[in-house]
Amino acid sequence: MKKRAALVFRFFSRLAVAAMTLVVLALVSIQFARIVNANVAMARSLSSVQKDIGTLQHRKRSEQREIRRLMDPQGAVPEIHDRLHLVGPNETIIYVKPIRQ
Repeated sequence: MKKRAALVFRFFSRLAVAAMTLVVLALVSIQFARIVNANVAMARSLSSVQKDIGTLQHRKRSEQREIRRLMDPQGAVPEIHDRLHLVGPNETIIYVKPIRQ
């Protein structure tokens, strides 16, 4: 009788240990999946930020070129003609409309 009780106790204790092991493994795998998802989201965010940085750097370079061009009097003349419609002595602006098809 004692042997049988010991065998039953051993069986249920091993079953409890196996159940606890499964619970721990499930919790660990859930946490691991959550961390992986967070890393993937951060990688996407980082990629988006790097793309934005590249776009802003390109825009900065083009604006710096435009500033250098406008600081030169010869480079500013076409801009003055286009935006302000001002002309110098002996100059004329001719507006050309495209032909509609």
